[in-house]
Amino acid sequence: MIDARRLLADSQGQQKKLEKDLREQIAMLPELKKSLEADYKAARDAARTAETFSSWCEEQITQAAVAWLLSSVFLRFCEDNRLIPAPLLAGPGEGNRQARDAAREYFSAHPTENERHYLEHCFNVLGQYPAVAGLYDAAHNPVFRMPLSYDAAKVLVEFWQRVDPDSGALVHDFTDPEMNTRFLGDLYQDLSESARKRYALLQTPEFVEEFILERTLEPAIQTFGIEAVRMIDPTCGSGHFLLGSFHRLLSHWEKTAPGLDIRERVMRALGAVHGVDLNPFAGAIARFRLLVAALKATDIKTLKEAPGWKFNIAAGDSLLHGRRFGELDLGGDDLEQRFAHFYAAEDRAEIERILGQQYHAVVGNPPYITVKDRALNQLYRQKYQSCHMKYSLGVPFTERFFQLSLSASNHPAGYVGLIVTNSFMKREFGKKLIEEYLPRQDLTHVIDTSGAYIPGHGTPTVILFARHRQPIGETVRAVLGIRGEPSTPSDAAQGQVWISILDLVDSRSNQNGFVSAADIPRVRLGIHPWSMQGGVAPTVLQAIADRATQYLQDHATGIGVGALTGEDDVFVVPRSVYQRGFAKLTPKSFVEGDTIRDWGVGETQSALYPLDLTNIEGIPNFYRHAWKFRTTLGTNLYFGETKGQRGIRWFDFTYWSAKKLTGASIGFAFVATHNHFVLDRGGKVFNRTAPVIKLTNSSDEEVHLGLLGLLNSSIACFWMKQTFQNRGSTIDAKGARQTTVDFENFYEFTGTGLQRFPLAEERPVAIGRALDQLAQQRAATLPSALSNRLPLSRDELDAVHERADLLLRQLIAWQEELDWWCYRAYGLSEDDLTYSGHPTRAQAGRARIRDRARAKGCSRRDGNDLVPTSRIHSHHRHPCPLAHRLPRADGAPYGVD
Repeated sequence: MIDARRLLADSQGQQKKLEKDLREQIAMLPELKKSLEADYKAARDAARTAETFSSWCEEQITQAAVAWLLSSVFLRFCEDNRLIPAPLLAGPGEGNRQARDAAREYFSAHPTENERHYLEHCFNVLGQYPAVAGLYDAAHNPVFRMPLSYDAAKVLVEFWQRVDPDSGALVHDFTDPEMNTRFLGDLYQDLSESARKRYALLQTPEFVEEFILERTLEPAIQTFGIEAVRMIDPTCGSGHFLLGSFHRLLSHWEKTAPGLDIRERVMRALGAVHGVDLNPFAGAIARFRLLVAALKATDIKTLKEAPGWKFNIAAGDSLLHGRRFGELDLGGDDLEQRFAHFYAAEDRAEIERILGQQYHAVVGNPPYITVKDRALNQLYRQKYQSCHMKYSLGVPFTERFFQLSLSASNHPAGYVGLIVTNSFMKREFGKKLIEEYLPRQDLTHVIDTSGAYIPGHGTPTVILFARHRQPIGETVRAVLGIRGEPSTPSDAAQGQVWISILDLVDSRSNQNGFVSAADIPRVRLGIHPWSMQGGVAPTVLQAIADRATQYLQDHATGIGVGALTGEDDVFVVPRSVYQRGFAKLTPKSFVEGDTIRDWGVGETQSALYPLDLTNIEGIPNFYRHAWKFRTTLGTNLYFGETKGQRGIRWFDFTYWSAKKLTGASIGFAFVATHNHFVLDRGGKVFNRTAPVIKLTNSSDEEVHLGLLGLLNSSIACFWMKQTFQNRGSTIDAKGARQTTVDFENFYEFTGTGLQRFPLAEERPVAIGRALDQLAQQRAATLPSALSNRLPLSRDELDAVHERADLLLRQLIAWQEELDWWCYRAYGLSEDDLTYSGHPTRAQAGRARIRDRARAKGCSRRDGNDLVPTSRIHSHHRHPCPLAHRLPRADGAPYGVD
């Protein structure tokens, strides 16, 4: 039986050996290197890559190494499951002996050849069977273009023939009466780490695939008929959607034409299934899995009996290749430009055929990554109007899915279904997709799956269903998240969030503890960003917006990164090192996002600040330090340009904003579980993880403190969690995103999104000043501030510790006061519930607010962040320590519940 885990681990080690050998082969074989250089030049000239030759070549090496492994895996599977007459490479029992006999016979006939030739011979023998011919096509399979050395080929043969010394059994036995090919999906996803990152390899769990096909392929069959229907997955990967579609189509054929020969039914089902993937070995795996499924369906026992089934699967770039349906036909020149370049693994005729037609159902799980290659990034940007800023590939693929679906011009519209990262809903790059493209499509369902336990999906996701036609109806069915999966389910398909989605997506019941379902106005989905929070959150969010008299952008001249050093390891040093060696440089504290907490900035390092230098040689220590890194510093790229190309010095920061680095500003944590803002009065360098808000020149400290109070409130925390992307929290061993506690969710707070933060007419200046002063006083009691006073006695340390604890409790109390003040300022409470000398009255009023919120299902536990008032309290995860007994900053008694 197949030990999938051991096969994966051993194959990963073998792949590294093959890659090493192929690098050596390229260095030793001039013709091979010349061929690769020609391929690279063609791709570069066609603007299909902007990588260096060495980087591009590494990808070809990886593809070839994987091809050698997978080609032998397919052979081994066929050998052990008796799909071919006798073993050629290895086999259990007498299989190894028979394979060695076959090899000796081959070498007797070909005495000058070696194990690499024998492996190619084995692949050619298997490729002679019509059913698998496409897998071993010499024109497209890399094994025939990238030869192994004699030694590496011998090691590969021995790898498959290894036996366990204790049991004597074959280490990798592929015998399986059920001929299950799921292990190939695991190989696809995890075999090559570089390929996984480059192509965002990710299997779609079966329960997700079934849900999407149930709402796309099934209605397509009902609408268009089993005889006409065809489907495509333009990002097919290892073929989960293709296999699911094949089984569904075959089942319909069995019901529709029970008298039809089973082989004919299989042929027709296969004929309706189409797939394309950029990764060549993904397509090979999908093809082989479909082949095995067809053999099982027809009960064919050997490849000799199998007909030459047509598999509609090709390696290619679905975003670049194929017709652009709906575009103006610009004639032959435009068509030639689209197909100006194809890699050797890509079959141009097949790609043109598959991507040259539209489909009744288009489904898939497109990659979530951004495009690192500048040339490809630009090509996609030119071809897809929804590509905006630093877009995720989910954006152009969403547009492409609609292009490949039948439009409603002369026939019913096709069905579209995909699971994709939800980042486009909140991050700025999704603005064009949401406001310009999707409003022209008939979006029918938006299903928030970010809280569901989905193995492999560490990125929060959303499922979209649509028809390729003008919108029909004024509402869209939405399933909105309330609470994430509370624990790891033993069966992901039975997770409470997923079951809730299934139960409520079509139900009149609108809510349970995990999701809520509603028909939301279509116009709401035409405005970026989307908020997918269920429960009462949308109502509260609207109430906050209605109360706004201004927005943050009305006061800010800029929100964003203050500086990028380009090389933190060069420019950022401990304070002690700075004081010893670089004292002549302007001192600057280097602030990162995770040091901004609780109204202050934690321990920082020093940033070497060369921007005000006119002569670097005037500070010898810095000159000697920086000179060692001059090549790296000088070649740092910023939007594709070096420092020299941008007209700045090699030792300057890669980017800086003079305005944001001088005078007062408000810094904040870019990625955090809660909102953290701090007032900087100048002298700090905020890096990319700690953007800054720069106010107008007329804004004095009072204006800064008033805005700081609003931004650090629970109101802002709630608004920001509805507005910004939830990046999730922990990822378990199965690659699933887990959020058992809402506190663990990290959000990405972008400057562009913050511009729209609604400002109440009143500002909590006094409370903001009190919190700012307390944070400064507390900072002076923390270890980093005490280093210059060491050594301290035990009594002194205890006194400082007690002082720090007292200041923390005062901070918590004042934060509570700020939040209650903001509830009234934004109209969420009609009463003034801040302390006014009547503790009992304040407690009673706050209790009423809490009771009303809980009655409406709004509590801290469900993540809406209305009732839990203290951000500082929640950050430290302990109860507010008798806050009502703490003295106010002015010494008066403090009265909160």
